[in-house]
Amino acid sequence: MSESISHLDIPGPKSRELLARRQEFVARGVSSTMNVFAAKADGAIIEDVDGNRYIDFAGGIGVMNIGHARPEVTNAIAEQAARFTHTCFSVMMYEPYVALAERIVKLAPGDFAKKALFLNSGAEAVENAVKIARYATGRPAIITFDNGYHGRTLMTMTMTAKVKPYKYRFGPYATEVYRAPFPYPYRMNMTPQDASAYCIQELERMFVGEVAPDQVAAIVVEPVQGEGGFMVAPPGFLRALKAICEKHDILFVADEIQSGFCRTGQMFAVEHDQVAPDLMIIAKSMGAGMPISGVVGRADIMDAPPPGTLGGTYSGNPVACAAALAVLDLYEQEDLAARSREVGRVVIERFVKLQEKYSLVGDVRGLGGMVAMELVKDRRTKEPDSQTASDILTAAHKRGLALIKAGMYDNVLRVLVPLCVTDEQLQHGLDIFEDAFTSVAEAAIATTSSVG
Repeated sequence: MSESISHLDIPGPKSRELLARRQEFVARGVSSTMNVFAAKADGAIIEDVDGNRYIDFAGGIGVMNIGHARPEVTNAIAEQAARFTHTCFSVMMYEPYVALAERIVKLAPGDFAKKALFLNSGAEAVENAVKIARYATGRPAIITFDNGYHGRTLMTMTMTAKVKPYKYRFGPYATEVYRAPFPYPYRMNMTPQDASAYCIQELERMFVGEVAPDQVAAIVVEPVQGEGGFMVAPPGFLRALKAICEKHDILFVADEIQSGFCRTGQMFAVEHDQVAPDLMIIAKSMGAGMPISGVVGRADIMDAPPPGTLGGTYSGNPVACAAALAVLDLYEQEDLAARSREVGRVVIERFVKLQEKYSLVGDVRGLGGMVAMELVKDRRTKEPDSQTASDILTAAHKRGLALIKAGMYDNVLRVLVPLCVTDEQLQHGLDIFEDAFTSVAEAAIATTSSVG
């Protein structure tokens, strides 16, 4: 790939042709950040149908931590597919499911007996964690958090905080879901420690004013909020949350769908706070793009629902399980947790330099290789700047960088680059990001000056 930064021909003729077909046959509710079509990918590079190449800073929304088309994974997929692709584990069992459960149980934090269950998607895993928690405790209520995202099904849509585009006009929603504040030091104008203390205090207040603690089955929390804008649980917050759960016999459930599998510099983000969840929800980078998710947790809790109450036709598909087993090998063999920490250090260093130069960068935050930049119109008022974030995305795409955003106000640029990215690719991607960012920022400054 050329190291020069140049504008690409996007969308090219083949992508334009496919866009026309998409508009005719694909429901408009399915949105796409980029207006091109992928043809092939390798490592941290994606090539579209017109031959344009992109450094991937999106990772399929946090799915490709090990990188695209790793031969170890594609070979495992091909070998399993040649044997058989489906029997349904609920009909005739197969070893890859059991082997994967054994590996996940050993990887999951907690010095206690654990068991695992596999499903198809992150949302489905969240739904099953709720089912298990309710059955095990006999309680109906679930507590989630402001800015949280858990999926698009009825239950997970209810648990998700953001209205548009995820919940608007899709109600009525599920009952017995309550929302607590999550530490967001930047917008709360507090130190991380004070923000944590405030949120814990508010949670205790909820037990008086909104839902009795003996009616709460589980508290479900993202250790690093993904779609919400990459808010990192401050040190000690998860431990305090776990203490409250233990005090009231509430299950502590960690949603590690986006933050898991080395993304934050540990295998799972809860390990930064030395917390062992009662249940942990996993998906995304477990299967490197294959549809697989899971719930892993305390054996007594996982075993509470009787046989026949959990599962699904495609859940824990043998091909997906084979892919996941190969993926887990790579995490361990290549120490991708350490690589994630290094990637995060490099990205944050570059983002902070932009923050020092441009006032539209309100906050830079992250944990390991899960890094974000929040854009604002005014640092004093912290008014979100979604339009500039979108303009930077467009400029980055034209220059050869796959980039996405997040946040309650759609004003957060997030980085989920595959951890196999080379140093050269990472620096080149950041060069593209900086060039795109600078071009948009300088144009905005020029416009403001001329109007003034």
